[in-house]
Amino acid sequence: MKNITRHTGVVSDIKRLPSSYLGNPRYSFIIDGYRVTTGIDSMHGYSITNYEDKQVKVTIGTHYNKLTLDSIKELTV
Repeated sequence: MKNITRHTGVVSDIKRLPSSYLGNPRYSFIIDGYRVTTGIDSMHGYSITNYEDKQVKVTIGTHYNKLTLDSIKELTV
């Protein structure tokens, strides 16, 4: 993964994408104005819905010219 950047914002507009070849879920969502997808066969596909409408800190990078989630952590107030 290249061009990794850090962003803070609220996860919104979560949409389900077709599952990977191995049957693992994939999602697309918006954070800080960027449309990001979970990686193929990534554990984030199982947990991203837990962060909907919550304040989070994420790192995203480009993988085959697509913005892909690298890490996510919920921010507590």
